[in-house]
Amino acid sequence: MNIYNTNTLIDEQTGNLAFKLSTFEDSCQFCDTHRFNYYSLIWIKKGRGTAQVDFTEYTFTPNTLFAVTPYQPFAFDEEEPLEGVVLNFHPDFFCIHKHHEQVACNGVLFNNIYSPPMLCVTEDMCQNFELLLQQMYTEVQKSELAQYELLVSYLKIFLITASRAKAKQQPEALEGTPDEKEPFILQKLKNLIETHYKTKHSAGEYADLLNISPKALAKMTKNHFNKTMTNLISERIIIEAKRELYLTNKTVKEIAYDLGYDDEHYFSRFFKNNADISPKTYRETVGFARAAMA
Repeated sequence: MNIYNTNTLIDEQTGNLAFKLSTFEDSCQFCDTHRFNYYSLIWIKKGRGTAQVDFTEYTFTPNTLFAVTPYQPFAFDEEEPLEGVVLNFHPDFFCIHKHHEQVACNGVLFNNIYSPPMLCVTEDMCQNFELLLQQMYTEVQKSELAQYELLVSYLKIFLITASRAKAKQQPEALEGTPDEKEPFILQKLKNLIETHYKTKHSAGEYADLLNISPKALAKMTKNHFNKTMTNLISERIIIEAKRELYLTNKTVKEIAYDLGYDDEHYFSRFFKNNADISPKTYRETVGFARAAMA
């Protein structure tokens, strides 16, 4: 059961934001680094600039849609005044993992470290998005029978439309291979890495989870990503380590332990080998910044 305040739904049991739809006419709310505990779809309708998501910079122009995963740090730097719409939803309100077979946005729109977290909103998509957002806005204003179910249905359509567009615009987000089984296995691999990177660090463990041989998995990842399994696992660990070094005051030992490393010194060597800088120097260079939390 949810209660609503203007265009926001709050979960009565947890007090967390469940669903929110809002507009913006300036980027002040995005200037500082943010790290929310919910999903964010940010549609830049007007303006241009650069976005920093997970320590990578992306240039954007009008009609760009950003898809940000919970706890993924991001900030915008405008070159022209920004206008747009923000759609936020909590994992408890709509679980992309639970609805993956229906929506297939996990690993395409969200939780995808292999392609940019953005896509171009075409003219046809603009019309569809505007209609969906208006329907969501109207529904969130009133507390009526099956409000949650109807909002989830609108959200599903929005996510499916955006996921299809990104897959077309960025084939690397969900590209096929000659073997029909490979796209499914590789998508499942990305999901498994996202779920288990803190506890499973070896290629063999993921091969076991996928019920294929390590050799076959190695061939797939090399052909598809031009990377080894070790590269893929290490990349995800390093991204999380950078987030923790940049956005928290945890010690290197604490971060190492959280990421499944009992030996702080081994972790520091692993970080330096993959990031070309030690954890301590990275933190000192980048600087400690508190994220604006939800």
